[in-house]
Amino acid sequence: MELTQRMLQQFVVLAEEQHFGRAAERLDMSQPPLSQAIQRLERVLNVALLDRSSRGTRLTPAGRAFAEDARRLLDAQAAAVDRARRVADGQEGELRLGFVSSLGYDLLPRLLRRAHAELPGLRVHLSQHASIELVELLHDGSLDLALVRLPVSGAARLDVQQIGVERLVAVLPEHHPLAAEPALDLWALAEQEFALPKPSALPGLAQQVALACAQAGFAPRPLGLADDLPGLLSYVAAGLCLALVPEQACSLGIPGVTYRPLRGDSPYLETRVAAVHRSGGSDAAVRKVLGMLTAL
Repeated sequence: MELTQRMLQQFVVLAEEQHFGRAAERLDMSQPPLSQAIQRLERVLNVALLDRSSRGTRLTPAGRAFAEDARRLLDAQAAAVDRARRVADGQEGELRLGFVSSLGYDLLPRLLRRAHAELPGLRVHLSQHASIELVELLHDGSLDLALVRLPVSGAARLDVQQIGVERLVAVLPEHHPLAAEPALDLWALAEQEFALPKPSALPGLAQQVALACAQAGFAPRPLGLADDLPGLLSYVAAGLCLALVPEQACSLGIPGVTYRPLRGDSPYLETRVAAVHRSGGSDAAVRKVLGMLTAL
């Protein structure tokens, strides 16, 4: 005969009450079936769990030990069921989140703070890569969710959900003559040298800067290339050139630079931020985090 959860529950209650009548009442059953169930349990274990006498029922040493272990088994089972349900509901578990470097300074910290407050049982594992690498990692199942800037290539079989729009700003050395202006027209920067995003590392930003400058009537004169925002801003902080970056870069607090908004309504002055995940296979944690992203 198999040792069942019901047998363990019955014996634990009886061990707590040490009285068949009270235990049967707690178990919502009559006393004779409970007595028969405990006898079957003793036969299954081939161990005397109770010392029955005219003075009442007491646990044997083996019964006391079994009651303690049975209680732990029932608690562990309940905890396992509860955890499985919490993971299935997205309240607990693990989420592998990838992001492009330019989203790691403002959007990502805000998301992590909210996720920690609302889903404290969810462990978020972060991974920074170029957008093309993030797409590959989503395809092979190494990531659950990625934060990118649009456009992104290779995402034909992925779900791409736009979660925000961000303006480009001009970054200048703090003592640059144009730093005195409250805002700038992009065409006014045509004679300046630029630190430009490396297309292989920041394809979306590189394309956007090129298109914005082309619409303003010039091609940016490159002084150097960088594969992340700190690299671009380092060129500017050195007093060597200008750069165009998403406004999130203002939160980096790099000394020696100043940020100025760009006038105009060109679509190339706006960068779209998106969350990408596998189509049709998003688990509950991904759905919950997507909901947080759209509300940030």
